[in-house]
Amino acid sequence: MSDAIGWELYRTFLAVLTEGSLSGAARALGITQPTAGRHISALEASFRQPLFIRSQTGLMPTEAALSLRRYAQDMRDTAAALARAATSRGREVTGTVRVSASEVIGVEVLPPMLARLGQSHPQLRIELVPTNQVQDLLQREADIAVRMTPPKQESLIARRVGEVELGLYAHAGYLRRRGIPSAPADLMGHALIGFDTQTPFLRAAGKALPEWTREGFTYRTDSDVAQLALIRAGCGIGWYQSALAGRSPELVRVLPAQCQFRLETWVTMHENLRNSPRCKAVFDALALCLQQHTAA
Repeated sequence: MSDAIGWELYRTFLAVLTEGSLSGAARALGITQPTAGRHISALEASFRQPLFIRSQTGLMPTEAALSLRRYAQDMRDTAAALARAATSRGREVTGTVRVSASEVIGVEVLPPMLARLGQSHPQLRIELVPTNQVQDLLQREADIAVRMTPPKQESLIARRVGEVELGLYAHAGYLRRRGIPSAPADLMGHALIGFDTQTPFLRAAGKALPEWTREGFTYRTDSDVAQLALIRAGCGIGWYQSALAGRSPELVRVLPAQCQFRLETWVTMHENLRNSPRCKAVFDALALCLQQHTAA
């Protein structure tokens, strides 16, 4: 196997995995389809084994290709982190910072703060990743992450900013139609909104609230943002951050004494970024924003 395989070949390899065809990969990367084909052929020649099998639906990855996916993704993330680091010059707040946060925090809480931050630092670029998956800061999948659990890696800088309170909420119109539950057992007679797949939160809620199980949900979605939309639309009862629910007067809290959760909230980044002006500016702005959010 050749020791000098260029990054562009791995980039094309990832694009083919994602798009499922040479033409799709070429469009995504802004190259020609023959170039994409040559990249894959060169990789297969270097590895001395096929990476894709042609089928009626496109290119199917072999087991070898699937086993290499994670390593190629790590190379992509490292290359992106290198590019972000290279854009920072001197002590100016300039360059790109990649921020990971849960869907709800990323969509409902952070944008106004990021707008103010952008006005203060016009040379700053933000890559916002709203996801409920934990991004690996050690692998530089993100520069800064907002997490609802305390970080465990020793090489991370972490600041606890407070606790997010969650309660059960429903639209006033829904409660007028279906009535207001007076006890947790009454939830069984209501349309409930929850996750489709098992999550740590769902397991914790199930222990404290036996009625809260996947089988009992009328509406199931793994998107937190979709759950909020379903609650606001009057579909049923679901968990909502209390600070966000206060923005919508039509939402009514259900069983406030019996049903509540608090999630610790942390802002974290790799310790190697502590001297980066751009990362420090974003880290401090995130911490202040979330302190205000958790105190609301």
